This record gives sequence, structure tokens and C-alpha cells, in this order.
Amino acid sequence: MPMRKLTVILLNMVMTLVVMAQPHAPQGQRQGFSGRQQGGMPQMQQQMKFSPEKFQADLEQYITKKACLTPQEAAKFFPIYKEMQSKQRAVYERQRQLGWVKPADEKGCEKVIRQRDEYDLELKRIQQTYHNKFLSVISASKLYDVLNAEDRFHRQMLRGWSPKRGN
Repeated sequence: MPMRKLTVILLNMVMTLVVMAQPHAPQGQRQGFSGRQQGGMPQMQQQMKFSPEKFQADLEQYITKKACLTPQEAAKFFPIYKEMQSKQRAVYERQRQLGWVKPADEKGCEKVIRQRDEYDLELKRIQQTYHNKFLSVISASKLYDVLNAEDRFHRQMLRGWSPKRGN
């Protein structure tokens, strides 16, 4: 699998996990990427909490601008895009349920590895199916620009969330 595709999959998984993890955190008690509690956040940090709705709106605006989608193209494209994201999130949730605890025996490890491979293949099938649907509503060159814009947006968001060095 090319590195770019793997990066897209990993970024999508991270974004999905971040979105799914947010509602479960108790009010005022949030875990950062380091796993430490951030209960006593200063006022400014509390205002900067992750909003899935804002993230989605920013993503759509960024893609629309970078891929030069017309309002008509965007109106056709984004409902299909959201449908794809929903299907991908369902697979990411199943992946997450596999857990991070190593099975006790070789057979268990092999079973988890094979299941992870199946989920990765399912994600690629979803992606391929939806790429074909996208091509029915926008041109190939615009879809190419959409995919690149999506990658850049996720990289920029991850860069903004990374812990500062020296803290």
C-alpha cells in the first residue's frame, strides 16, 4: 500500500477516534493525546475544545476552496462524502473494538491480525466505491484536488493538535 494511502487511512482513523472519544469524557475532565487528565484547563483552552461540527464545516470549506468546487458541485459532492465518512466510521469503530490488549496466545494474535487486515480491505473497498460515485458528480481532476485537499487539511489539523516540545 502506498505511503500516501496509508497516511490517509491513519489520519481518518485518528479523526474518527477523536470525534468518538470526545462525548465520553466527563465535563471538565478531558484526556489529551498524552493520556494525562487535563481537568484544570485555563479558560482559553476550555473554549478551544474540539467540535465535530466545526471540524466538518472547516473541512468542507477547505476542500471546496482548494478543489475549486462550484456551489452546485459541492451540493452534489458533500452528501455522498458524508455517507462515505459514516461507513468508514463504522469500520473504525469495529477496529477500535478489537482493542489494544495483546491476546494471550499465538492463535489469538493471528485472529486479531487477520481481522485488522479485513477491516483495512473493507475501508479500501468503501473508498473505491465512493471514488466511483464521486466521479459521477465531479470531474476526475477535481476529485484529485479534493483528495489532496483532504490530506492537507488532516495533516494541518494533526500538526495543530501535536503536543508542544519542551512542555
